[in-house]
Amino acid sequence: MNETINKASLNNWLKFLIPSSIGVLFFLTPMIIDGEVTIGMAYVGDIFIDGYNTQLSQLAGMFIVSSVLLTLLFTISSSAKARLGFLSVHLTLHPFWFTMRLFGAIAAVAFLFQIGPEFLTGGATSGTTLGNLIPITMTYLGIGAVFLPLLVDYGLMELIGTMMTRIFDRVFGLPGRSAIDAMASWMGSGPVGVFITSQQFERGFYTAREAAVICTNFSVVSVSFSLVVINYIGLGHLFVPYYFSIIIIGFFAALITPRLPPLKHIPDNFIDGTAATDDRKIAPGVRLFPIAINQALERAANAPPPGEILQRIGRNVSEIWLSLIPVVMGLGTTALILAEYTPVFNWLGAPITPLLNLVQLEEAQAAAPLMLVGFTDMYLPALVGVNIESELTRFVVATVSVTQLIYMSEVGALIIKSKIPLGFVNVAQIFLLRTLISFPIAVLMGHLIL
Repeated sequence: MNETINKASLNNWLKFLIPSSIGVLFFLTPMIIDGEVTIGMAYVGDIFIDGYNTQLSQLAGMFIVSSVLLTLLFTISSSAKARLGFLSVHLTLHPFWFTMRLFGAIAAVAFLFQIGPEFLTGGATSGTTLGNLIPITMTYLGIGAVFLPLLVDYGLMELIGTMMTRIFDRVFGLPGRSAIDAMASWMGSGPVGVFITSQQFERGFYTAREAAVICTNFSVVSVSFSLVVINYIGLGHLFVPYYFSIIIIGFFAALITPRLPPLKHIPDNFIDGTAATDDRKIAPGVRLFPIAINQALERAANAPPPGEILQRIGRNVSEIWLSLIPVVMGLGTTALILAEYTPVFNWLGAPITPLLNLVQLEEAQAAAPLMLVGFTDMYLPALVGVNIESELTRFVVATVSVTQLIYMSEVGALIIKSKIPLGFVNVAQIFLLRTLISFPIAVLMGHLIL
């Protein structure tokens, strides 16, 4: 009997240690390759991007057009919607998102076949999104989705989340399980964190205040997404100090934002209206490490079988390529057209330009509107800011864009559509607050690094 228990325990330890260690090495461990500091995921991604950029653009075009066709199919055929439910849930006929996908498909076809007006076929618009940004995005996020189970399914998140319990309680006034949401975002994506938070709120694990604070401050930008942004804007060699800056800014923003309206005024009640109590906290004096290890080993013991993990990977990759990529194509191309052919960005940046001049950022007029356009989509500041010559200014743009967290193409829309009591105006207020907090720290870090 004891031998069986010991053998099971050893298996659990191996199931916890081996995948988690590989995941940490692949996602989070800096390494020097060809004289540059990088991480394993970035190195693998660069091999694909450098060798197959044209093919990736063509493949992306196929997925973008397929996204529109599948959306129409699911709208007119309930049987197709039922058979492909894992796709249909992300391909709805919401007017705004469908319009973005449709325009993205038109722009992709125009660029690939060089048919149509210059503002659709040119290298400064569709050529930038489909020819440069989307191959990077497809590759990094695709690789991230494939290897993410190493980090989230074998106990590492439970270990870190439990060890962070008291820190989250004392510093942020949040329950320890909120660290799990942050880890899910960090290792997966912000939308994953929002989804987990909304589900936990609906199941009664979080109060309205806790859920609102977590999804607007701890649905942090994933390592893979940050890598997309910093590589696209031409500062990939600064990834390690860049991501360190994001962590520092994220800490201060999470410390300050919940203490200000609108988050400050959200009631600390559960979804059924009952008030929060202190019985969810781990008692003082109880050692966290044994609890963390037990939870990690239990998670490893109950890890999904390989078949289930492969199915989930397939769903995640299909969501990225059929739902996210078309929206990025539509929004990104629209923003580049506005930047290239209209004065809209100059109007947006006019009130902010003096502030950027005050902190001695070069090309302030070009960078100023990028402090705000991230509210639409987190890609857009990097997409437009790549042409700024100053490395310091590009660093600040890239850093602020991913520390704002609230962008309507994904996270903002998910929050508003959830049962968490935050509407559009609240989300916009939080975006502006995080921008005001992030900007001066990003400038300071940029001056220290560059």
